[in-house]
Amino acid sequence: MPLERTLVLVKPDGVQRSLTGEVIGRLERRGLKLIGLKMMHMDDALARRHYEAHVDKPFFDGLKDFMTSGPLVAAAMEGPNAVQATRSAMGATDPIDSAAGTIRGDFGLDIGRNIVHGSDSADAGEREIALFFEPHELFDWSRDVDRWIIE
Repeated sequence: MPLERTLVLVKPDGVQRSLTGEVIGRLERRGLKLIGLKMMHMDDALARRHYEAHVDKPFFDGLKDFMTSGPLVAAAMEGPNAVQATRSAMGATDPIDSAAGTIRGDFGLDIGRNIVHGSDSADAGEREIALFFEPHELFDWSRDVDRWIIE
């Protein structure tokens, strides 16, 4: 089974609420491997590149203002079906529609403050990771426990 990479962002609300470790920990415990991690501020230019599909939508200015309002944590994760595994662990975009046991279902109430972003496809994952990480910031490493996670 080929490995996928996905970008996970713990959004400013997740950082402010001290949920960064919880979000990353849930994904690691699921079996995904952390290959890059950084805390940063998203500026307007990066917000426009990251959310390029939404720039002309009426909600974009509010989204940009929120995403640039404080620090976020960017994580590059890797594993088989990493995109689907991450999105399943995050729950529905609207926390009210998210099942208990998901990140958004357990910690969210409002669609505008939904704690976490995950890439929506493997192609988007590669594109988004390249926006947030330089190649030298990603680590190709062997994790001994993988033989117990991946057949």
